[in-house]
Formats: sequence, structure tokens, C-alpha cells
Amino acid sequence: MSNLACGCPGSQVRTVEKKENSDNSQTGRIGSELRQWPTQLHLVPPSAPYLQNAHLLIAADCAPFAYAEFHRDFIKGKVLVNACPKLDDTSPYVDKLAAMISQNDIQSVTVTIMEVPCCGGLRMFAQQAIAQSGKDVPLEIVVIGVDGERRN
Repeated sequence: MSNLACGCPGSQVRTVEKKENSDNSQTGRIGSELRQWPTQLHLVPPSAPYLQNAHLLIAADCAPFAYAEFHRDFIKGKVLVNACPKLDDTSPYVDKLAAMISQNDIQSVTVTIMEVPCCGGLRMFAQQAIAQSGKDVPLEIVVIGVDGERRN
């Protein structure tokens, strides 16, 4: 566990255990695909055990609200970190992401951003972090429209 400045017990690093083959056909509800806690980029330490050999998803804070199938289409099988390039203090993001990639054999990075200009910062942070890590990690950028549709 990492010592965090806020000291909040809710920020404790943990893996979320999933029940396999959960059948929601009777209720019509889609189950959560979240595999770990916390998700906020500021709170996830590069040493979190769930990052080892993970497929990393970097999501703009607004993307899951805009895209209805976000859990199924993006979170499933990935470790999620989320951030807002407009409202967050982003100064540590490139170094933190680079540490996550270099220390954990990250298999791939997917970045989900909104079509608004400020979200482009997450794309830039991911590109710079991969370069800084010195690793050749596949990068996919997915743009979500404010209407909830995938743009690419």
C-alpha cells in the first residue's frame, strides 16, 4: 500500500474480485467491469500490484458518462485510471504514467477522451509517458463525441 498525503482509507489500493459468468439476463442490468480501486490517477501509485502486466485504460473523467457501454467496451479486461486534463493539477501526470509503464510491463495503453479540445491533453500525456518510459507499448486513442457516439 502507498502512503497518500490525504490519508483517506477510501484511497487504499485494492483489487476488486469479480464473479465469473454472472448472469444478468433476468434483470437486464450490466455488471461493473471495474477491477481495482482507486481509479483517480492522482491516487493510483505506480507500485499498485494490479498494474503488473496490465492493459492500461486512461479515461477522461467525462467519457464514462457520455458513452453508455463504457464498462463493457473499455474497462473490461483493463486497469482504469481516470483524470481531467482541464480541471486537475496535471503537472505530475507524465512522470506518474511513465513510472506505471516502466515499472509494470504494461501491455497496452488505451486513452478515451472526449471530442472537446481540452481532452487532447490526455493523449499528449500518454504519448509523452510512453516515450519517457523507454518501452514500445501499443497506444490506442478513442474519441467520444458529446452525443455519446464513438468518433473513431
